[in-house]
Amino acid sequence: MAGDIVSACLPVERLTAVCPRCLLEKGFTVLSIVRRLLPEFGTTYGPAGEGPFPAVLLLHGSEGGLSGWSHRNAVILAAHGYIAYPHAYSRGGNAWNAGAIQDVPLDRTVEALAALRNFEFCSGKVGLYGISRGGEHALLVTSLMASEGGSNLPDAVAAHSAADVVCGAFDARKWRDAGDPGWQAWDPGERAWQWRGSSESLKPTTPIEIERYNGPVFLSHGTRDRVWSVEMTRRLEERLRPVNPLLETHYYEGEDHTCRSDAENVHHEKLIGFFDRHLKP
Repeated sequence: MAGDIVSACLPVERLTAVCPRCLLEKGFTVLSIVRRLLPEFGTTYGPAGEGPFPAVLLLHGSEGGLSGWSHRNAVILAAHGYIAYPHAYSRGGNAWNAGAIQDVPLDRTVEALAALRNFEFCSGKVGLYGISRGGEHALLVTSLMASEGGSNLPDAVAAHSAADVVCGAFDARKWRDAGDPGWQAWDPGERAWQWRGSSESLKPTTPIEIERYNGPVFLSHGTRDRVWSVEMTRRLEERLRPVNPLLETHYYEGEDHTCRSDAENVHHEKLIGFFDRHLKP
């Protein structure tokens, strides 16, 4: 009944801007986390109220943008005071098929960062967080933006279980487990990424020059990752440690590509602490 009264009194677009404490004091049920549309891009998750709030753009891995994992991670960030936008960049796909990471225009991610920074509920501080292929994406797009000296660089970058080099294209429709009769090796001629309309400088095995970026960087990896070797993050750390005093690295002993519950709790404590230090006042 109370919810019906609120809905009747306020337009839908104003419900997320109402002071949650005021409504609670009147006995109404109030959402702590709400969805807001980032025009031309997609849904965000964030705290109720007017804000403004710091923001994080999330980049999924080969599971695709519609699998739900990046949305679940966005809700976790939202619960800690962030506007979180899970950017679906894979080509094609749906809730049952991950789609392809092939010829993905990184320029679109730059546009999404700018849109999120200018979002009316955003404080102007924006972080970037990617997992697996999304971690590669986050480090790569940041390094390319830094090489051009752009003004829209993320204020902090985090990558979990990321590669230290550009990797080849991935198409979920062709994926088979090792040992399956239909298994195929990656074709190095198929490119994952494009920058400014070209993939020529983004060939597989090209090192990701994240050292071009002098802002805060968070790197993490499970020590028993069977998808991307932990040595990839160790190599990134070796390159960054001498040149970036804002580097944080975390290794989760015995964890695979996806952390188990306790380790993931530790990861989120460290990740959110990192963003709190660099994105919040």
